Amino acid sequence: MNASESRTLVVLRHAKSAWPEGVPDGRRPLGPRGLRDAPVAGRWLHGRGLVPDAVVCSPALRTRQTLELAAAGWEESPPVVFDERLYGADGDDLVEVVRGLDPAAATVLLVGHQPGVQDLVEFMAGGPGGEAMDRLRAKYPTSGVAVLALTGPWRDAASGSARLVDFAVPRG
Repeated sequence: MNASESRTLVVLRHAKSAWPEGVPDGRRPLGPRGLRDAPVAGRWLHGRGLVPDAVVCSPALRTRQTLELAAAGWEESPPVVFDERLYGADGDDLVEVVRGLDPAAATVLLVGHQPGVQDLVEFMAGGPGGEAMDRLRAKYPTSGVAVLALTGPWRDAASGSARLVDFAVPRG
C-alpha cells in the first residue's frame, strides 16, 4: 500500500457492561444488553464491508467480549493486539496508537472506552462535521461505531487528517 491509498479506521466503543459488586473495573463483563448488541455491531461492520485487516483492543474484559462477539460471524479472524494503552486512554494516547498501526493494514478496528474513543474521532475528523458528527458529539453510547476515512500513512494521523464517514449505534 502506498501513502496515497486510503485507510479506514473503525472506532468501536465496547458494548454495555455490567457493574457486579466488588469486581474491578478492568474485569467488568458485558451485561445482557451488551451481549445482545455486540454481535449486531459485528454484523453491521460485515454488512458494510468493514471487516478489519487488523484489530487493536483494550485488554479490559468488556472490550475483549465485545470483540469476540462482534467478530464471531466474520469469515476470517483478523490479527488482534490487546494494547494496555487503550484502557483509560484519552484522545492523545489513542492518536499515538493509531500512528503506530501496521502500515500494511488498510482497515483497522479499534475497540476502546469513553471518553477516549470520542476524543479520538473528534480530533482526527476535526472541523464541524455533518449530521454524523452532530450525533457523535451529542452522545457516543456503548456499541457506538465511528468510521473514519484517511489518506496517507497511519503515522500521519493528526487533527483533521480524517473524514467521518459514518456513525452508528447498532442494537440487538
